[in-house]
Amino acid sequence: MLDFLFIGMGFLTTFRHFLTGLYKSRQVVWRLTKRDYKNAYLGSFLGVLWTIIQPIVMIFVLWLIFTIGFRVNRDVNGVPFIAYLTLGMMAWNFFSNAFLSSANVFDQYSYLVQKLSFRVSLLPIVKILSATLTHLVFIGVSTFILVINGVNFSFYWFQFVYYLFALLVLLLGLGFIVSSLQVFVKDTLQLVKVILRFGFWFTPIIWNMEKIPEQFQFYMKLNPMYYIVNGYRKSFLYGEGFWEDLDGMLIYWSFTLVVLILGVIIFKRLRPHFSDVL
Repeated sequence: MLDFLFIGMGFLTTFRHFLTGLYKSRQVVWRLTKRDYKNAYLGSFLGVLWTIIQPIVMIFVLWLIFTIGFRVNRDVNGVPFIAYLTLGMMAWNFFSNAFLSSANVFDQYSYLVQKLSFRVSLLPIVKILSATLTHLVFIGVSTFILVINGVNFSFYWFQFVYYLFALLVLLLGLGFIVSSLQVFVKDTLQLVKVILRFGFWFTPIIWNMEKIPEQFQFYMKLNPMYYIVNGYRKSFLYGEGFWEDLDGMLIYWSFTLVVLILGVIIFKRLRPHFSDVL
């Protein structure tokens, strides 16, 4: 019991120092984030417009396949399938882009990792914030799609901020884990890609949870992205408060906090050896 208490106290101290350092370095983080966001499409003719074009094309293709090819219902739980699909893709694209890009961040910014004076722990945050900028743009496009498909505005729409924050915390923990391991195990990035491929189909982005046999639904809900995707739909489509799902909140935050603690511990243990490998 005392061991867990000491670990918890050590984590809180480390995380407090991390937040203090993040605040002091906020201008550096913002400059790196803007540069990373611009460099993602540097040299392309349409530039950052690709952040909108790619997911919209993907949504349109999936909509055609499932409504015309497989002839699924045009409505899901009383809302247009295109709105249901758009919100699922919006949440998943942000998660997958941020997760994948943060995995290779220390290799990409190895010249900063070599600098002893630079706070290396900021780099996964830069990748996550860069993906967040794209996500915010996509949210604007998605709300337009919802409106033209007959979804009325509600103050519950602002609730997405809670789910965005929840996802950012999860991404921070995952980012520390995969970016630290990638420095030493180069297969980590490929493993992340495999996880994302499986995760897409095991998350109710296209399909409806009600189609799953009831005895398996609990296990599907252990997927943290179920909570986020479902939460975006509750906010934009169904007008349900996040406080109404206490069981889902408990499962999600228990998993997320464990991931965050593991991420901080792994990064702290491996950080001194980064310069020896990169």
